[in-house]
Amino acid sequence: MASKTSPLSDPQEYQKIFHWAETQKDGTVRIPSSIKMAQKLTFLAIVSSRVWQFVRIHTTLHLPFQLADVVWLRFESEAVPGTIPHGQNNPRVVRFGLYAEQITATAFVAPRHANKKAWLYRARPAVAHQGFAEMPDNKDTESNFLPLNPRVHVSPTQLAWHPFDIPESEETDFVSGLKTVAGSGDPTLREGIATHVYVANTSMTKKAFVNSDGEFLIVPQQGALDIQTEFGKIFVQPGELVVIQRGLRFRVDLPDGPSRGYILEVWGTCFELPELGPLGANGLANARDFLSPVAHYEIAQEPWEIVYKLGGKFFKSTQNHNPFDVVAWHGNYVPYKYDLTKFVNVGSISVDHIDPSIFCVLTAKSRDLHAPLADFLTFSPRWDVASHTYRPPYYHRNVASELMGLIYGDYGGRSDAFKPGSVSFECGMVPHGVAYEEFKAASENSPPVMQISSASIAFMFESSRPFTITDYAWSSPKKHEHEPKMWDSLVDNFSKHAKEVQEILANNAKTLSS
Repeated sequence: MASKTSPLSDPQEYQKIFHWAETQKDGTVRIPSSIKMAQKLTFLAIVSSRVWQFVRIHTTLHLPFQLADVVWLRFESEAVPGTIPHGQNNPRVVRFGLYAEQITATAFVAPRHANKKAWLYRARPAVAHQGFAEMPDNKDTESNFLPLNPRVHVSPTQLAWHPFDIPESEETDFVSGLKTVAGSGDPTLREGIATHVYVANTSMTKKAFVNSDGEFLIVPQQGALDIQTEFGKIFVQPGELVVIQRGLRFRVDLPDGPSRGYILEVWGTCFELPELGPLGANGLANARDFLSPVAHYEIAQEPWEIVYKLGGKFFKSTQNHNPFDVVAWHGNYVPYKYDLTKFVNVGSISVDHIDPSIFCVLTAKSRDLHAPLADFLTFSPRWDVASHTYRPPYYHRNVASELMGLIYGDYGGRSDAFKPGSVSFECGMVPHGVAYEEFKAASENSPPVMQISSASIAFMFESSRPFTITDYAWSSPKKHEHEPKMWDSLVDNFSKHAKEVQEILANNAKTLSS
């Protein structure tokens, strides 16, 4: 009889699976060597969709991921059992002499289903620091995307970027390696979006980062990230994403060496699961597959630097104690991760394409009830079965700004070479589609039922907002345009049927006049 766990021999084998469920063949959970570090961590599982409901759990669990009994509308985690006070949040004396600290992420009077907060019980509160100092601007980051800003560019041109280089000589950590590509709005308006890449070759040492502007959705493309947060540790590798909310402190280690990835940042809103509508209760990203860390504390008297991003500016404060000294916490404002190989694809099983909203993993609402501020979409292995249907992406224009990336594998929805780590951009209402050769082949031959996007995961940052492009991306030697000549061969097939058309029109005119 097979054991409960067994290794995958090939580190790349995890990238070749059709779906995460393949790792459970014959009742055996096969752990790929590429995620061996994840086995050391324990996670809480989110078990609701629209309203994040949470589980009560202790760090005595021995499995990397586990569900527990539901507790109404919250997570609760204790590194030392019995730490969290019962019946109240901030008693006169917290056990073990800890300090109670609340993070309030929404208006105090926000409706219960939208109210976001967390209570932390820690050795020293975050207020214990030595003041703030302004840091030099990071010339490669941007936060103001209004066209009046001379550092951003408006263009309808379909653009793309080859993978951005990871520095080899100069030490660059996650913070100093942030590079902004495009965005819309401004964080001080509490409405907008920014897209970044990060390129890093060194871990953050005695240094933490706080994004006071908005939420980060981080997508590693090369190299895993070992992220320490105030709520515990999160290990995330290519093929996964992690969301770290506004105002939370975190530190990034690089266990695999140099790392590169993508970031979607939203202001004035938060990521949540999209509504399923007629799909019903299940499908797309299921809530049970979102994982959050358990409490893990470090107590030490040592100098630390905390870097804050506020209004796109960078500031720092120093303190003489470890900022990750939270012994216990509860609430619903908690970082989380998700494995994109667990996404449950849906699609047409008769004819025609369904709109790309079926690929939505997470969405962030805007003030427009009918248009999200941002969607995160994934394109992973799936079946393509539609009959009597033109299978490639049809020629289209739509209102969304689209910024796309490739985590690993190949992406078949583009006509030019698109490597892992690349970026492409298409602004709203600009037409796009494949070259004529691909159109011709797909039109002449009825394709078989087949699996597509084999051994690959691509994604899209999509927004209802128009994007402007930063100086960094606009001037980058990695930038190149979609070659318009690729569509020069789109022939006028209609004119070849001129005689047939004239006969139809003539017969129709006779019919109408009789």
